[in-house]
Amino acid sequence: MSGTVPPILSVLPTRALVDEKFRVSVENLPAGSPVTLHSLHHSEDKDYWEAYAHYISDHRGAVSVAEDLSFGGTYTGIEAMGLLWSMRPVPGSRKGLRLRKRDVCSPMLVNISVYSGHIAEGFREQPPLASVLTERWYMAPGVRRVDIWENGVRGTLFIPPGPGPFPGLMDMWGGGGGLLEYRSALLASRGYASLALQYFSPGELQSAELQFKYFEAAFNIVKDHPLVIRDKVGMFGLSLGSIVTMYLAAESTVIKPRCCVCISGNHFYPRGKPLIELHKMMFDASHKERVDENDHHIWRDLGLPITSDPSKKVDVGKINCPMLLVNGHDDQNTPAVECAEDVAQMMHAAGKEHLLTRVHYPDTGHLIEPPYSPHFRATNFLVNSTKAKVILLWGGQTKPHSDAQEDSWRKILAFLQQHLYSSSSPKAKM
Repeated sequence: MSGTVPPILSVLPTRALVDEKFRVSVENLPAGSPVTLHSLHHSEDKDYWEAYAHYISDHRGAVSVAEDLSFGGTYTGIEAMGLLWSMRPVPGSRKGLRLRKRDVCSPMLVNISVYSGHIAEGFREQPPLASVLTERWYMAPGVRRVDIWENGVRGTLFIPPGPGPFPGLMDMWGGGGGLLEYRSALLASRGYASLALQYFSPGELQSAELQFKYFEAAFNIVKDHPLVIRDKVGMFGLSLGSIVTMYLAAESTVIKPRCCVCISGNHFYPRGKPLIELHKMMFDASHKERVDENDHHIWRDLGLPITSDPSKKVDVGKINCPMLLVNGHDDQNTPAVECAEDVAQMMHAAGKEHLLTRVHYPDTGHLIEPPYSPHFRATNFLVNSTKAKVILLWGGQTKPHSDAQEDSWRKILAFLQQHLYSSSSPKAKM
């Protein structure tokens, strides 16, 4: 591409939270020029992730990603954030990868570049016309990160900037285990003191009572923190975390959440039993597991048909706080939408339907992450009970799944704002 003035690539803002949009534009191109915009991220696991899109400059020699059509690439059409949500491992990468930020005290660095012509490969072999390095943060300036190891509880508490006090959240992830901090860091950036809770190890707490006390102690750590409003603490769970959230809200005499958010969960739980019984329930239904043509394991059918045995389900009719269920119709890991319908029927029978809000998304899978996160249809997974390494099929199609992540995050923040920051909130009717 010739010209006396080189093309100018701008990304504004270059530093932002991961749920904030940026604007990518190119100027000083010849009119009607084909160009490729490309994003590249080197993950903490040392894998490269990329997205790219094909554009044609307008009569002024400009391209605006937020306003112009992509004619091809990892996304098409007008997609302001497509260079992030359509990211995927570069060709030749390991199978079953999932992109997750471990060190939330550092940003996710994404290099945005513009290339001459419409290209689909070899980005690292040719020089770009221009590049800009962007920072995507889970932690806003001033958010405090506090390691928690007290009363046997392990986790990380994130406290928003400012004098407080703040509403609180106990944040729980799925059955993959480990300590994941990035959602709690982002929630603290949005004004909530959030505890990213690490589950106890398998076999560590043998009885249901001891496990119950672990979660109750964790909830009290949030509630009793001097910068937390004691009566405005909620629970937030995904997958297994959703099951635990519902169970605690229904059965605990200690945990009295102001509200609950449950993503991609179910309500299967053998009442009065430790968590390991969930694995036994799954093992008993393992003959229903399917494997697709790509050798991806599908667990969705393990929960179907929905059991009519009340002893194997959370008694959600005992929940006395507002609850938001966020699910995808293409969840291949659990029958989340069917479970949400059963939960609705059970709460209706208990006169609690006014406490329940449901949002369902078409062509959306199990892993509903914060907005602009890449879509992971199938990823590596270590089965806790057997230690087998498999690739689990989570489901979803990239564009609708990404739309669902953006819309659901907006709805989740509005729900939390309504019930944790406002002065009134619906409660169970006597």
